[in-house]
Amino acid sequence: MHRDELERHLGELLAVERARDYCPNGLQVEGRSPVRRVLCGVTASQQLIDLAVADGYDTVVVHHGYFWKGEDPCLKGIRRRRIGTLLGHDINLFAYHLPLDMHPLLGNNAQLGRLMGWAGQACFGDQDLGWLASLGVPVTAAALCRAITARLGREALLVGDPGRQVARVAWCTGGAQSLFDDAIRAGADLYVSGEISEQTTHLARESGVPYVAAGHHATERYGIMALSRHLADECGLETRFVDLFNPV
Repeated sequence: MHRDELERHLGELLAVERARDYCPNGLQVEGRSPVRRVLCGVTASQQLIDLAVADGYDTVVVHHGYFWKGEDPCLKGIRRRRIGTLLGHDINLFAYHLPLDMHPLLGNNAQLGRLMGWAGQACFGDQDLGWLASLGVPVTAAALCRAITARLGREALLVGDPGRQVARVAWCTGGAQSLFDDAIRAGADLYVSGEISEQTTHLARESGVPYVAAGHHATERYGIMALSRHLADECGLETRFVDLFNPV
């Protein structure tokens, strides 16, 4: 598959032009063409790039790429080593941030809902990033947190009332605690995201709506996994997803 053809396909599939993002989505570092072997991961870390080099991949596709808004643009230090390795081995880097969060089937929110058995019924928040679902049988916040821990294989942190009955759960993967207020206004009994900071604890306690911090990396593995499968099944590419350990 030609590199440019792959970029067009993924751009249309993930509706890149519709997302208001704070990084470029699509081909971030140009390498060789055609594309045959694709290594997928959550973040374009040096470890992932080194694996691509060692195993002969021509393309890397990730959720967290480079060139974030407000970042120092100079190519030095860690940034220089990462980009230098890609350029030195003629490896393409594709990255899809909010478009991969938002996709109704392959996206991080869609895939986390599928994993947990939550059928998304409504969206909320900026760009409709957050998802909301009704549970068939209400459960306590503590029981739902235990289920999340079991499914993700990572200890989730519950703040707020563990005995709160949860009939409507809201979620947005990664670092989306800023949508907590929106989730409360949307009628959620509990909100799930990846990260938590000091002020979020007080909002959970004072609003009566518990918050579950399930891990940024842990909640954002599933969109890129689904995209990896799509590239293999629909594009005929040899793909591999690597889940590099990240405790956050």
